[in-house]
Amino acid sequence: MSASIFAPVRIGNLESPNRFVRSATWEGLATDEGMATPALADVLGELARGGVGVVIPGHAYVEKRGQAGPRQLGIHDDACIPGLRMLADAVHAGGGRIVAQLAHAGGLAHTPATGEPGMTATPFEREGFPPMREMTEADLDEVMAALAAAARRAVQAGFDGVQVHGAHGYLLSQFLSPARNRRTDRFGGSLENRMRPLLMAVRAVREAVGPSFPVWVKLNSSDFMDGGFEVDDMLEAARQAVAAGVDAVEMSGGTAMNPPNRMPARVTRIRKPEDEAWYREAARRFKAEVGAPLILVGGIRTPQVAQQLVDAGTVDMLSLCRPLIREPGLVRRWAEGDDARAACISCNKCYAPLRENRGFYCPVARGEVAGE
Repeated sequence: MSASIFAPVRIGNLESPNRFVRSATWEGLATDEGMATPALADVLGELARGGVGVVIPGHAYVEKRGQAGPRQLGIHDDACIPGLRMLADAVHAGGGRIVAQLAHAGGLAHTPATGEPGMTATPFEREGFPPMREMTEADLDEVMAALAAAARRAVQAGFDGVQVHGAHGYLLSQFLSPARNRRTDRFGGSLENRMRPLLMAVRAVREAVGPSFPVWVKLNSSDFMDGGFEVDDMLEAARQAVAAGVDAVEMSGGTAMNPPNRMPARVTRIRKPEDEAWYREAARRFKAEVGAPLILVGGIRTPQVAQQLVDAGTVDMLSLCRPLIREPGLVRRWAEGDDARAACISCNKCYAPLRENRGFYCPVARGEVAGE
């Protein structure tokens, strides 16, 4: 008998009520100073009540110069701890677990908020933003200290785990990608060198939280850009991250600057089961070659495909993003026997209210715009 996707599962010292994870999703509901708000606590609590086993709030910046956008959650200061505790309490009250995603935007920093140019492995052009600067080794040391301090704050706030964000073209991903990292020092060139900041981050966080607290990492299966980070790179980075103390890997793909034609065509057209689980082949290789616990995000829209992925041993947990914006109670609906596919049509129109600071919701579901 296969393990049900709705039954409890344990990865390391984190026990989830089921195999579903809410992948970190920018909610735009923090204050301008990065503090959590009751509105954000309501969103996360509703996800837990809706059946999500593990809730990961939107990426939380570990230092001010690593802020990626307006109204982004922060974990950069001890003043954040009471608000973070409010989030943890809301998720726990709903029956879920909560994991903090520790993030630094690097060259994708939101300079109007940070007040200074972005810093990165190797500067690249970003339309509408001032020129970046190349990070020094001292900068990296400061980021590692910030990651460690942020991890300790998550523990103090009652979170159940932390996740190091190494995907989507943000700072650690910028170092991992040969398309973004043209350095000639010990942080550039070979994959061993490009992985160094990621492994420094994992070790700093692991040392900060101790040997038993859950530590996850998020990695791209591929950057989907010319000369970028690819599956073979990901497999080795994952192996090394696990050896450095990571309990589980969440696999995603792409970067915040990818043109639509450089992402899998299915990203905005999920109409049938074959369109689901975009990174399935990379996940199969991961389980065969790395073997560590794997959380897969990207295009999962039906419980049938979710169960198939678990039955095949391809994944350990299943991560959802946009479907939970439209249906926060989706997992509970499926668990109660209504196994119709998610109502999300993958149109990406949920970004408009966020950018315009009108809230965190699906405008199609509210009838504000027509679906595709």
